[in-house]
Amino acid sequence: MDWVERVATLRQWARNGTRAPHKPLLLLYALGRFQKDAGDGLRYSAVEQDLQRLLAEYGPPNRTTPAYPFHHLVSDGVWEVRTDRGPGSPGSRARDLRETGATGQLAPDLQAALRREPQLISRITRLLLDLHFPPSLHEELCEAIGLDLQPVETEQLLAVRRQRDPRMRELVLTAYEYRCAFCGYDGRIGTVPVGLEAAHVRWWAFGGPDEIDNGLCLCSLHHKLFDRGVLGVGDDHRILVSQRFVGHSPAAREHVIALAGRPLVGPQPGTRRVAAAHRNWHTRQVFHGEPRPATAA
Repeated sequence: MDWVERVATLRQWARNGTRAPHKPLLLLYALGRFQKDAGDGLRYSAVEQDLQRLLAEYGPPNRTTPAYPFHHLVSDGVWEVRTDRGPGSPGSRARDLRETGATGQLAPDLQAALRREPQLISRITRLLLDLHFPPSLHEELCEAIGLDLQPVETEQLLAVRRQRDPRMRELVLTAYEYRCAFCGYDGRIGTVPVGLEAAHVRWWAFGGPDEIDNGLCLCSLHHKLFDRGVLGVGDDHRILVSQRFVGHSPAAREHVIALAGRPLVGPQPGTRRVAAAHRNWHTRQVFHGEPRPATAA
């Protein structure tokens, strides 16, 4: 059985690019636990808070529950659930999962494959990250879950991965004249820009094209905050800052809160600005809460 291919085709609720990373997050969490304690089941009542935290930090902006993937991942053939009464999930209500002592674990055949092929965890993990999250979040997500990734040959994943356009970074940085579109940072070492990245507005994992009108040149800090939903871009191409962001230090006020309402820096004349469809996707699927009012000049 090709477990990588099966994971690549997890059944998820989807409509107009809606993010629903519930199953991938549960599977990543289970892989991390398996890597540490192979074979131990995950009792829902014991891991519910961990899973809720992952959904709050890396899931969609709307409130959601880990009970959904805990029950529904069974249908994908990679997960099974037992209760105090025997095999089978009691349903997708958190209360039922708690009261019946529901315990989930990776499917026995998948566990056996992971033991036979140590690199399989890394292959599946990298695939889940590529398909459901932007690169800026991969490392910290693995750290949050406790997954230790091993090097994987790129060719092993080509059959199930859409390939990125290697020209995207240079095209976007050139369009924004090597300046962060949020703060104007333009650092270099000699002639080489440092700390500047090409950010996808609509995530590549959710059909975002490798095109200038889906890109922003951002410094490393603002790229991470953009992908975490702290920052966004409004209909008037001005910067959105989430009201949920809290920072009391002068640095937090200067580098984040003070950006509210500022116009984007760039792109240069004659270059396509961020398309409305991509801005709207990011606002609906990534940006957290309501934007702060514009900061007084």
